[in-house]
Amino acid sequence: MKVCGVEINSSEAIICMVQEDGEMFNVPECRSRSISLRNASDDKAIQEFHFAFKKLMQDYKVDEIVIISRPLKGKFAGSAGSFKMEAAIQLCDLPATLIQQTEVKEQLKLNPLQVDFEYLELRRIQKPAFEAAYAYLNIKRYSKD
Repeated sequence: MKVCGVEINSSEAIICMVQEDGEMFNVPECRSRSISLRNASDDKAIQEFHFAFKKLMQDYKVDEIVIISRPLKGKFAGSAGSFKMEAAIQLCDLPATLIQQTEVKEQLKLNPLQVDFEYLELRRIQKPAFEAAYAYLNIKRYSKD
């Protein structure tokens, strides 16, 4: 199963793919580390973002998308543009799941990484997206009854 973790910042979706192969987790190469939304108030820009994200998921044969949830209110609330990006991602004809940061931290505590993040050849900005995908795969693996 190949999962794409997504962290949405103000005008970009930072992505990291993680693939589960039996008992192993792999981080496959990807031509893009993030996809930007040029103008959240322009419908054509949103359609371009949607097309680019969907095409990337198709090209890499991603099975599911995991998006780090953002608060609706308060100091760290997501912007209107970030919620538009989230909606565009959810319309990609793939299962898309929102994951809370607390769930990610809990899974990392229960199933710590067996390798140092620096050895994964990912950029530091991709760490939250990687952790979300890794946590989601662990939730799927261990919630089977």
